[in-house]
Amino acid sequence: MADPVATTTPDGVDFGWVMQVTFVVTILVGAPLVALLSTTVELSTWGARANFAIRVGAPIWLTTNVAAYLYAKYKREDAADDEQPDSAESTATDDE
Repeated sequence: MADPVATTTPDGVDFGWVMQVTFVVTILVGAPLVALLSTTVELSTWGARANFAIRVGAPIWLTTNVAAYLYAKYKREDAADDEQPDSAESTATDDE
């Protein structure tokens, strides 16, 4: 089996994961939403269609990105809290 090209161990939020989730969720949820909203607007030219997709798609992407980041940060903080012991008594070793 080939060795991995690169590995990462992020100390904080894994931004690669955030961007991947943003991409997938925006396509699965945002694209149909933009298509649905486009039925209420007159889009007679390709320029108007592209302009509409950017004006409506950008806020959807930004909202999705911020939500994914906050979720990752929240989950990271929960995982860090679970790893830390509550008191010094819980760190006793088996040597005692």
